[in-house]
Amino acid sequence: MKDKQRIKEVLENTEILLEPDDLISTDHDTTLHYYVLSKPYYLDEFPDEGPETKVREGKITWEKPKLLTPDYMINMSGFSGEAKEAMQMIASDNPDLAGLLYKMNYRKESISTFTISRELEKAEAEIRDKIDQDDDKDDNLTVIIKGVDELWDVSLMKFIQNLVLKSAYKSQLPDYEEKGFLSTDDQGYSVVTRNLEGLPIAASEEIEKMFEMVKNGDEAPSRLKKELDRWGVFNAYQDRFFDLFKED
Repeated sequence: MKDKQRIKEVLENTEILLEPDDLISTDHDTTLHYYVLSKPYYLDEFPDEGPETKVREGKITWEKPKLLTPDYMINMSGFSGEAKEAMQMIASDNPDLAGLLYKMNYRKESISTFTISRELEKAEAEIRDKIDQDDDKDDNLTVIIKGVDELWDVSLMKFIQNLVLKSAYKSQLPDYEEKGFLSTDDQGYSVVTRNLEGLPIAASEEIEKMFEMVKNGDEAPSRLKKELDRWGVFNAYQDRFFDLFKED
């Protein structure tokens, strides 16, 4: 109970000092460059050691978001039997219900931790100057977060959740609708649009790209096979799949 209360306090005291210019991209991988600033916990006991600000710097990468249906999720690994049963119920009632998959690469070992011998506000200004002077002008997904020292990653995860939701509703869903991959049903839900063969248009385009990548040696055939299986369409594509292994 104490842990939950502590996490709640951290979430309430998390503050975004610098918002990113961009959202998670619909068309390619996205990397977030983050700085989490906090007052070192030991300053509560030894205030004369300050002023100091602890900084955690790191990067998180998302793969290109993926448009899913309940049937696709059933064929993914990692779900319990109960979870798959629940998805089967959803699939039977709403087979076209659209979902988004965000694959995140977050490695703690890539985090850089350092201390700035200044109050947090002045440390923030120093980090902002560093960002402005950065040579990577394409790095538009940078955030500065004010967090709590011992639970700084809770503050980071709060921001990530908000970023994913904002990206979905302000970037991915409108973009997919514009491309004709999605529509809205009479209940207001986002649903996938399908081609004449019954396959979601977004999936059909992705499969065609994967076939071309395998043909050019840029993708492993096993990944293409797995994608066809997850959509339940391997039988429809199996002749083309096996043709990839024929010698010219």
